[in-house]
Amino acid sequence: MINLRGIAAFLVLLGAAAESHAAGVTIGVVAPQNGPLALLGAQIAAGAGFEIQQSGNTLVAINETCEDNSGAAVADALVNAKVQVAVGFLCSETLEGALPKLKDANIPAITVSVRSRILMEDALKNGWPLFRAAPADGAEAAKVIEVILKDWAADPIALIEDGTIHGRELTEAVRNALEQNGLKPVFTDTYRPGQEQQIALVRRLKRAGATRVFIGGDRNDIAVVARDAKAENIQLSILGGDAMRAADQPLPLDAGLRAVALPEYAILPEGTAAADALRAKGIEPEGYVLPSLAAALIAGQAGQAAAAGKPLQEMLLGTTFQTPVGAIAFTGAHELSQNPYRLLEWRGNGFFPPAAPTQ
Repeated sequence: MINLRGIAAFLVLLGAAAESHAAGVTIGVVAPQNGPLALLGAQIAAGAGFEIQQSGNTLVAINETCEDNSGAAVADALVNAKVQVAVGFLCSETLEGALPKLKDANIPAITVSVRSRILMEDALKNGWPLFRAAPADGAEAAKVIEVILKDWAADPIALIEDGTIHGRELTEAVRNALEQNGLKPVFTDTYRPGQEQQIALVRRLKRAGATRVFIGGDRNDIAVVARDAKAENIQLSILGGDAMRAADQPLPLDAGLRAVALPEYAILPEGTAAADALRAKGIEPEGYVLPSLAAALIAGQAGQAAAAGKPLQEMLLGTTFQTPVGAIAFTGAHELSQNPYRLLEWRGNGFFPPAAPTQ
């Protein structure tokens, strides 16, 4: 886990280095430094700061309060520090106020967190320099739909959800897509979350003839359904969403359960080298650490290329960047060209890409 005191000391060293010899591309890192979001801010600062130091660029750390009407002051601080590009931006409240001023100063902003579709629509309409290195709103549902249509279309499918806003909206998006493709689930239901057992639910799934079930719910509810189906000798292929990325307790998941989720990049081939280098500095590569490192790498490489005379935003739009979270390119709409959600499989100590089927 990120140690806030250790990260603070690390950033002080980076700041001192920046003051003593400004070099390379000047990159703003906008993230909460205190308050309830300080842990997430520390992840952003640690990943971006590590990359900026490694690349010989200059770090400008800006506190993000995530309060309404706070963005203009953040933009002013970035402009006064003469940054060329800024990364981080945990909160939409920051971007809403900052982007108009960043447009005037020609400073692109790369967010690693904000998913609001409306904010990006406003940015494109107004020419604001926002680039999203995070999934867009709806990306999780899009990947779930892709997986189900590819792998389950010929099988009897059930859709169940836990009644929360996210679970209901995610499952409804899947149901609508199935119906648009001529597929009707054999069973749909809303279950009561947080129960110690779901035997009645799995028996109803069996009576409906379902063999595949998508569950819009949290990790423990899915573990309970899987356990009870196994105890009742009911063969179900279960798929969950990104909520599966949570502590494996109180009931551990069975190996083989699948989820459409953002991967833990530190355990995947593209992220292991960076993860090892971070750990050598006492930084655990969790949460926003590697995505923020990738954002800072993109900012640095685009800024260096722009020094040759090409506008920085054109470099961001016209380049594929090789990063520890995979290859990243932005579309003309300033979104990720590839959906970062993946089909993953639990193997007892983490979610990994499913093994290729044997021939």
